[in-house]
This record gives sequence, C-alpha cells and structure tokens, in this order.
Amino acid sequence: MRRDIARELFRSYRTKSRKTNNQEEDRSKKEDPEKLSNILSDLVTIRDWKKGIAEGTLFTKWREIVGNEIADHCEPITLFEGRLTIKAESTSWATQLRLITPDLLKNIRSRSEGALVDELTVIGPNAPSWKRGLRTIRGARGPRDTYG
Repeated sequence: MRRDIARELFRSYRTKSRKTNNQEEDRSKKEDPEKLSNILSDLVTIRDWKKGIAEGTLFTKWREIVGNEIADHCEPITLFEGRLTIKAESTSWATQLRLITPDLLKNIRSRSEGALVDELTVIGPNAPSWKRGLRTIRGARGPRDTYG
C-alpha cells in the first residue's frame, strides 16, 4: 500500500488547527488580555522558527557580529546546512578572511546564538567573463586560444 503524503500532511495540519481552537476557547474564559510578546514567543515555539530567526539575525546584524572593518569588505551570501558563504570584495580580502576563519567562526558562534554555523566558505569577487563581447564567436574556445 502506498503512502499518501499529502493526506498525512493535511491531517497533521487539521489536528494542529483543532489544538489552537481549544487554546482560543481557554483564552476567551480569562478576563485579562495576554501580552503580545508572550503570544509571539509561543508562535515562534509552536512553528519552530527559532533557527530561522537566529539565521536572519546573523544576516541583519552582520556588522555588529564581525566588526566594522570586516563588514566593510565582505558580506554573508548564504547559510545552507550549516555552511555560511561569505563574499569578499577582493581576492586579497578573501585570502585574509580564509586565514582568520577559525577566529571568525568562533566569533560568529558566540555572538549569534541559535544560528547553526558549522563551516565558513569565503569566495572572492566574480572573475571577468570572456564569453561575451564584440569579438566572441559561439562555440569557439575564446580569447585564450592563441596557440592554434
């Protein structure tokens, strides 16, 4: 018998909505309103958004986490499966960041709790492309093909 994933997901969401309806009924019985901060923290916990919020904080507070000098010359690009990719503005800055990767990783872990960063990848600026321009031929090897 094949498993119907869509039906299982629908049932799980339906049961979650029933649970929230019970909470609303309990809430209507109380006289005092609940604080918005409590509601939002409960929402973050129920939806399991803590990791995503921590990762977003890493990107928005990048300058505070790594410092002004480093933030002036690089920016975080992606954070996927624990690997943070940083793009430097020049190859020399990329080299320097690769040299201080252990210290930078320790600093990121201590200042952005909850963002699971296991590894840093530093890339340099984009290299110029020789595939486009006035003197290019489709299918040819390009301008470096000089020794025919």
